[in-house]
Amino acid sequence: MKKLIFITLLMLTAGQLWAQRGDRGGGGQGGQGRPDRGNQPATPIAPPLASRDVSGIIKDENGQTVIGATVILKSKSDTISVATNADGIFVIHAVKQNVFTISVNSVGFKPYVQKCAFSDSKKNLVLDPITLKNANNKLNEVTINGTPSVTYKEDTVEYRASDYKVRANATLDELLKKMEGMEVGSDGTLTHQGQQVMKAKLNGKEYAGGDVAQAIQNLPADIIEKVQIVDDYGDQAARTGIKDGDPQKVLNVTTKADRSVGTTGRLTGQYGDDDRFNAQLFLQRINANQQLGVIGKLNNTIQGVQSSGLQGGATNDGGGGTGVGQNARSGGGNGASGGTIKQGSPSFNYRDQWSKKIQVVTNYVYNFKDNNALNDSYGQRYTSLGTSDFTNKSNSENDSKGHDLHFEMDMNLDSSNYIQVNPTFDYSKSTSFNDAYSDNKNFYKSGFEHVTNTGTNSSLNTSSSYGITALYLHLFKKPKRNFSMQLGITHTTSKANGEQNTSYQYFADSTASFPIKDSVVHLLSTRTNTTTNYRATMTYVEPLSTTSLLEFSGNISQRNNSAVSIQDTVEANFLVKEVPRYSNIYDYKVTDAKGTIDYRYYNTKVNLSIGASAVPFSLSGEKLNTAVGQNASTSKSDFRIIPAFRFAYSWSRTERFTLNYTGTNAEPSFTQLQPFTDRSNPNNIVVGNPNLKPSFTHAISALYNNYFANSKTSISLGLNASSIENSIAQNNLLIQVPLTVNPLDSTKNTFKNINETHYLNISGARNIVGRYSFSKQSNQREVNLSLNGNITYSYTPAMSNNELYHQTNWRFDERFGPRISPNDNVEINPFVGYDVSRYFTTLLNAKSTSLNTTSLGLQGRFYFFQTWQINYDATKRYITGISGGNTNPLILNAGFEKEFFQKRNLVFTLNVYDLLHQNNYIQQTVTSGGVTNTLSNAQSRYFLVGLRWNLQKWSGTPQRNGRNMQRRGDGSFIY
Repeated sequence: MKKLIFITLLMLTAGQLWAQRGDRGGGGQGGQGRPDRGNQPATPIAPPLASRDVSGIIKDENGQTVIGATVILKSKSDTISVATNADGIFVIHAVKQNVFTISVNSVGFKPYVQKCAFSDSKKNLVLDPITLKNANNKLNEVTINGTPSVTYKEDTVEYRASDYKVRANATLDELLKKMEGMEVGSDGTLTHQGQQVMKAKLNGKEYAGGDVAQAIQNLPADIIEKVQIVDDYGDQAARTGIKDGDPQKVLNVTTKADRSVGTTGRLTGQYGDDDRFNAQLFLQRINANQQLGVIGKLNNTIQGVQSSGLQGGATNDGGGGTGVGQNARSGGGNGASGGTIKQGSPSFNYRDQWSKKIQVVTNYVYNFKDNNALNDSYGQRYTSLGTSDFTNKSNSENDSKGHDLHFEMDMNLDSSNYIQVNPTFDYSKSTSFNDAYSDNKNFYKSGFEHVTNTGTNSSLNTSSSYGITALYLHLFKKPKRNFSMQLGITHTTSKANGEQNTSYQYFADSTASFPIKDSVVHLLSTRTNTTTNYRATMTYVEPLSTTSLLEFSGNISQRNNSAVSIQDTVEANFLVKEVPRYSNIYDYKVTDAKGTIDYRYYNTKVNLSIGASAVPFSLSGEKLNTAVGQNASTSKSDFRIIPAFRFAYSWSRTERFTLNYTGTNAEPSFTQLQPFTDRSNPNNIVVGNPNLKPSFTHAISALYNNYFANSKTSISLGLNASSIENSIAQNNLLIQVPLTVNPLDSTKNTFKNINETHYLNISGARNIVGRYSFSKQSNQREVNLSLNGNITYSYTPAMSNNELYHQTNWRFDERFGPRISPNDNVEINPFVGYDVSRYFTTLLNAKSTSLNTTSLGLQGRFYFFQTWQINYDATKRYITGISGGNTNPLILNAGFEKEFFQKRNLVFTLNVYDLLHQNNYIQQTVTSGGVTNTLSNAQSRYFLVGLRWNLQKWSGTPQRNGRNMQRRGDGSFIY
């Protein structure tokens, strides 16, 4: 009996030892083992753990993560159920047994069951990726695969690229055009649900310097797995969860797993008439997180003509977009051409995982631009004394070049500590020359004035900036508790040398027949401005429960500025004479800080954050009054409590509502606060106001999104409203000064008016923008019906000659644009748009404006004989409310392509732009001070002929130690 007991105990011990080594021998379920150690000496066996954590990721057959799948773990002592998160990942805590069964269920997929056995000494058990197989069910001819094409996460809208079909060798911009809520201009601009996308990322990191056009016009569509539109609050917010300020719309694209090791490239060369040319190079090497790329372009074209732009409601970004926020509105979609432009921008991007703990990202861009433009403009300026009508003619030459270098190093020191370091360097140089003529007729209460000026302006500007930012993040053992600190310094030096040589002539009436007086102003200016900015930010998150947090954040910024502006006058004998009263020399320091405490509650449906911020502000400075050689000091401080509120509710992963309130301070500049009069421009004197207060903006934004997966219908409704307290405004005084003096009869004296600008605080400015976007696609996406638009109302108070007035603006901007692709050979994209913008100003004799634009367009492609293509882009506009130029232009662009070779990767191209030569419509700009209509030169009819060569070679899915690498939700690979 004793022997039997002894043998039984021996067998149990051996079995236990074998189980503890199961993960070392490679024989565990799910492939969780490691290579056999052979005859190496045995290592001590760790004692069994009381509990362990089990995690994994769920994907479908296309490699897409499955959200909301139910995962059940069962063992002798456990029955635990969880759901996968927004990245398809699940984590099961406190599992008591090391042998268990995992079962997975999700709508549209077949059930999955797997038995697992692990060492009982391992704390964190990571399963191999689990792939669910589709269970296709037919319901009224609709195929349900369980994963919708569009899903909404907290700050992200995600599109599954495989659901949108494009032809071979298509680029990312062609893919984006087929996605709900996306609008793509042929110049590479991208808007999503009416808001412009500002930056581009690839697999979670900035790509091509963040240039959206470079990214979407070069990346191949067939390597894309997911397209994400992210409300980006910055790297610190992404890692800590604490959000501050307004987000930036960012495009992040993730590559397919089997398109994440290889090389892709595109080479384009075109030449045309009038020495027009277009050359582009794109070459990208990808290996998991390693990226090495060169992008270059060199062209000589017409600025603006090649872009069909974003007509209709796709353009209004809550007061921005085509320029509502700046009160700029084009009479013809894109507005007038910017003239001829020769430009180039070679760039280099590098990203690599130097080790398991260190990743680097580098972007370098060199750009140059030579632009020549002939501009004719006319309009009216508003004052309380009457109006001023003007016409201008100018010929400008602007040349610029610049270098932009950014480096980022991410260091995961261990599972709890992370450091990011970002040094940057920027340099730019520009020269400009402008030959201008202006005719001004002033209908003032004080009398009629007629003055013309003819002259030239030239400048040479340089700017260099360098800085470094460092971020440290610490994760505590307690889940969700974290601490971060970010420090930064930036130093910028700007220099500008200019020359103004202008001749003024004054006339007695509206003709140029009776001159009164002429004068010449010939000035030389030298300006230097140096700014050093110190920044520090700290955050701390304390979890209160599994669903609530306390968030603390604080930041402080100090900007030290030094500015010197010296002006000399050139006399008639060409002698240069210094004019002290025209010069400015000042130093000032701005310190602003913000301390915030938030309470945050969250669960699978609700995300609520409510809190308050304390915002102190101070500005101090000293300016040399060069007129009298004495210094004058300025000091200003302010303190404000700002509420903060963010709310998000998700009915499902395809339906959500968000509501945010933010409050922001905007401090006055030193020029606005200076305690005495600035006479550096004798015709525009500036009087500072040391009692100015910072302006404060209340902003509310609401957004509702719903995507009906089965019917492929998308709805987006948005509202932005803002109100400004103590907005910093100008009070422009017209000061009458003698022009000619009759010593015998003072009634025969003549006068002119010069402008004197005063600064003051005015409350009451407000702006409301409502946006909508509806999209409906057919079952196979042959037809995509899209209706979007916006309604804008703004109220802007202002002051002229101590008289308060206001300007209101109403704008309605709508577009209906179906996209029709009945088969792979035909694309037809008609659209109709209507845009009306009306301004009303309460000043004397100020005329209201009403600019109405109706747009009819037809874009598309037609493929025949498999390798031949014809493309076209025709837009007809009917413009009323403006005169001059072409108010009913028909812009017609067309192209032809022929593909060669088996892979069709060599393409012959022929493009013709503005066939009818009608790209000469007018751009209208309306402000509270007047309206300006500008017509630029548009030598816009030309053609380009050339070749395009597409290259791709892929070698599979990234692996590590013989296993496919797992990925994060942003597409980056986990090492």
